[in-house]
Amino acid sequence: MKRSDFRFTERLRVRWAEIDAQQIVFNGHYLMYVDTAVGGWWRALALPYADTMQGLAGDLYVRKSTLEYLGSARYDEQLDIGVRCSRIGSSSMTVVCAVFRGEELLVHGELVYVFADPATQTAKPIPAELRAVIEGFEAGEPVIEVRVGRWAELGEAAGAIRQAVFVDEQKIPAEMEWDAADESCLHAVAFNRFGRPLATGRLLEHVPGVAKIGRMAVVRSMRGGRIGREVLDALMREGRKQGFAEVLLHAQLSAAGFYTRAGFVQRGAAFEEAGIGHVEMVRAL
Repeated sequence: MKRSDFRFTERLRVRWAEIDAQQIVFNGHYLMYVDTAVGGWWRALALPYADTMQGLAGDLYVRKSTLEYLGSARYDEQLDIGVRCSRIGSSSMTVVCAVFRGEELLVHGELVYVFADPATQTAKPIPAELRAVIEGFEAGEPVIEVRVGRWAELGEAAGAIRQAVFVDEQKIPAEMEWDAADESCLHAVAFNRFGRPLATGRLLEHVPGVAKIGRMAVVRSMRGGRIGREVLDALMREGRKQGFAEVLLHAQLSAAGFYTRAGFVQRGAAFEEAGIGHVEMVRAL
């Protein structure tokens, strides 16, 4: 079993509390590592787990878990946890997992889940649409589609995300969130394979030759993956098509690293906008 066998891996660092009297990771913690990585695997599928299961009127319950130990991890080491679905039956699915230190395989095993009615915990068939998403992901297919268009087409989806993130979560006053620019600028929305909107942003002219990207938002359960980056990339492609030479944005300080990794650089000092620290960032197109 190799790292290359897994399309998805999640990196974790061994914490002090996970070490036993032998100065190695206590065996039971590996199952926690795997379960944490499975949560990341669902994000990689672009499926908010709780909402997805509620929409499918079911849930996945662990029927069996097995691990085989080949080596030991120690405090402060970085581990990569591989997760992939190896089999989907009528009502059960098998997830293979592996813990790597670099290229060295330390632990491997599998989890068997049963899809069941949450009220009775009786097995029911795995929905065809869920099967298609999982099998498609493991085959290398994209799990999201970024659509670019006007407010008339995408406003309902974009507005729902912005309401949840900016108004409800960040407590930005509604009158500051909504403006006339929405009607005239270009919007991008990322949808998963179930058609659920997960991230959004918009592009408009700032001054001749310079575009401005704003209202970038990703639903809480999907943060930390690539969905926001795909929306950003789609907006920058549109900016190039429209002939802009540069793009700028006002990044919340907590998101500045995200934009730095996308090639943006800070310009000027930090400032406050809607009660939240921001910094202007720019990038050539």
